[in-house]
Amino acid sequence: MSRLNFTLEAEAPGTQARAATFHTLHGPVQTPVFMPVGTQATVKSQTVETLKATGATVLLANTYHLMLRPGPEVFRKFGGIHRFMRWDGPVLTDSGGFQIFSMAGDRAMHEAGARFRSYVDGEEHLLSPESSLAMQKAIGSDIMMALDQCIPSTAPHAEAAAAMALTHRWAKRSLEARGDSPQALFGIVQGACHHDLRRESADFLRGLPFDGMAIGGLAVGETAAERHEFTGAVAAQLPRLLPRYLMGVGTPSDLLEAVHRGVDMFDCIIPSQLAQRGIAFTRSGRLQVRRSVHKLSDAPLEAGCPCATCQTYSRAYLHHLVKTNEVLGWHLLGVHNFAFYHQLMREMRSAILDGTFTAYYERNRAGLGGSDDEDLVRPVRKRAPARAQHLGDYEVVTGPQGFSSVRQRSSGEVMHSVNRPSDEARALYVEQSRLAARLRTADGDDTELVIWDVGLGAASNAMAALQCHERAVAEHGAAAVRPLRLVSFEIDLDPLRLGLRFASHFPHLRHAAPHALLQSGQWTSADGRLHWELRHGDFLAFLEAAPAPDLIFFDPFSAKTDTGLWTPAVFERLFRHCQPRPAELYTYSAATAVRVALLASGFFVAEGVGTGPKLSTTVAFTDGAAARAHGARLLGEAWLTRWRRSDTKFPAGLAAPEHAEFERRFLAHPQFGAAQA
Repeated sequence: MSRLNFTLEAEAPGTQARAATFHTLHGPVQTPVFMPVGTQATVKSQTVETLKATGATVLLANTYHLMLRPGPEVFRKFGGIHRFMRWDGPVLTDSGGFQIFSMAGDRAMHEAGARFRSYVDGEEHLLSPESSLAMQKAIGSDIMMALDQCIPSTAPHAEAAAAMALTHRWAKRSLEARGDSPQALFGIVQGACHHDLRRESADFLRGLPFDGMAIGGLAVGETAAERHEFTGAVAAQLPRLLPRYLMGVGTPSDLLEAVHRGVDMFDCIIPSQLAQRGIAFTRSGRLQVRRSVHKLSDAPLEAGCPCATCQTYSRAYLHHLVKTNEVLGWHLLGVHNFAFYHQLMREMRSAILDGTFTAYYERNRAGLGGSDDEDLVRPVRKRAPARAQHLGDYEVVTGPQGFSSVRQRSSGEVMHSVNRPSDEARALYVEQSRLAARLRTADGDDTELVIWDVGLGAASNAMAALQCHERAVAEHGAAAVRPLRLVSFEIDLDPLRLGLRFASHFPHLRHAAPHALLQSGQWTSADGRLHWELRHGDFLAFLEAAPAPDLIFFDPFSAKTDTGLWTPAVFERLFRHCQPRPAELYTYSAATAVRVALLASGFFVAEGVGTGPKLSTTVAFTDGAAARAHGARLLGEAWLTRWRRSDTKFPAGLAAPEHAEFERRFLAHPQFGAAQA
């Protein structure tokens, strides 16, 4: 019987996420839970008091380091780590297996254990299952870890199989060394990135009387996608009524993905390590406080954050501390980062308990802060050379404002060059179209809302619409939100492929949907209320075959680069296809030639919101009454006056003999009736 009295309280529908409580020698632990890393009986830059204030309930300490200094005799004198460091909550101790891995060239591996010299005094030591357990008993941790052999997750099958077999033999010896100690002991599943070995390891360890199971050997070389894949595969094979611990992981998005796959416990150095580098986690991503943009900011790190740092100090002060390398800056950013992590775990637990985790997962997976780069999770000695940040005719560019965009190399045109892509998509397309309000059902109206995303690019606009739908479902429930069909048109998928390849630059792509769209051409949300489909090829070839839209996000390259999509003929086809239902078109362009082409096609045309350096954009309506109900600023006499003086009065390609007839027809548009009266 487990020493932890594990109780599974809830399993979220539509996911493997679970909430549980288990009981240690120093109190209960509610899961999911994140454990700050206190390698040497201290969490760097923090006190016990600040850790408790941020919400920490369990700490992790390391057997290897504490064995070398201060040594077992100190812990025996103090009766264990709790009195020594004045922490009265549960403590988990790592066995030292990862430290063996990280000393690859400075230790000798044998069946007995790992022999190495101390970095403190040069004395030779043997770290074995027996000596590791003896040290963990002296430390007095609530949860001990069996000694394992950790190797790179990308190791060949034969090497991984040998390390796994040794880990299994050491697991048996660790159980024997534990004896009748009341401390809990976890086994560790190994097998690198080989599914057959992971299954074999889980099968073997399930037959031993461990109190919990850990997933080891990840975050040591594999990609984020591989990490998620093997986390889910292993978690599914672990005992349902024992805690599951993913070792050394990770970023906030790693934690969300792993909870979704059934993991209960986590540890990682990232919150403290990145705080030392001047980085804070926020709901909209990692914030580099060192940047000069924060020098004069009176804002907190994150509005609404209850942590002591955000409640007391401005970004300007934190910027000053970071720039001057003051330890206080590390401490205060660490306070915020740990509070952020613990709040995330509490939110996930609450969502699991009330059955809304699926919506929470879909809503948050795109924006949860930070890069999933492997080097931030655990240091790997040999790093692969940086990949070139280009694909085909496209490249990633990062401007002075600190965000990245995709640029077409042949034309030099940048997708969202001035504003952050997700911000521009939200302001220009989602907010201006009042999408959130349109999605709410009224009087039982459950008809499907159709959005055309013309010019998928790196999916900024489509993901902004998708996230708006997810927020609506999370806030109001699926039954209160209209189903959404999102139809994206794109002739060249390299911008999306490039964005997904460098997702650390594009937070909006940290979601399952764009990956599925690229792989299979469609994605449907877990609740079935949102369907996203891709029409890959020439937009004009698909136009009449696609379902008539309610909203059109018209975002191809400019008329200079992509002339064929901005003509009256194209807009006339659009106008006809939308009939008889009213439709609205939103585009970043405010060019006279574009507005003339829309008007000539029958659209009612209005001024749109400004973005970046542009004073306005364009909104077009197939129905005048809808335009007036929207409250749009329809182009009027002032615009006509400017049009008469313009050098682009007529659409490109219109022959001179046709100008007079075009102008007559153009000025007869119902939009200008009052202006001409």
